[in-house]
Amino acid sequence: MAPPRERPLAVPFAAFFGLLLAAEAVWFAWLLRTPGVGWDWFVAVPLALAVLALVGAALVLAGRGRGWAVLALAALLSAVGLLLVALFFAVLGGDLAVGATLLLLVGPGTSLVLALRRPVREWTRGHRPQEGERSGASAR
Repeated sequence: MAPPRERPLAVPFAAFFGLLLAAEAVWFAWLLRTPGVGWDWFVAVPLALAVLALVGAALVLAGRGRGWAVLALAALLSAVGLLLVALFFAVLGGDLAVGATLLLLVGPGTSLVLALRRPVREWTRGHRPQEGERSGASAR
């Protein structure tokens, strides 16, 4: 039996930026709350994205199947949401708000880039070939 494969260096970074993405989503949800009234229904969207990012980060770190896809989906949805918010602020003429919103793209952008890297995808695929198994490429 072959020894377990070593975790690629990109995996802990992908998990860390997944946690950063979740923290940004929770902070964004906190900003959307209404003082005096409390939490509104639309706050559930960033909170759901935060949960999705946490699940994706945990799956990637544990090497579970398709963890990269969960993390990439959370990052992509968060990036699209932040870009829509930035567009909304740009239409309103809030230059400072647009800049702050675009700065928040660091978490989703980095999470997306790291989740889509080959070492992270291979680490989280369901079946890891053991030593001596063919990896799908023809032997010549």
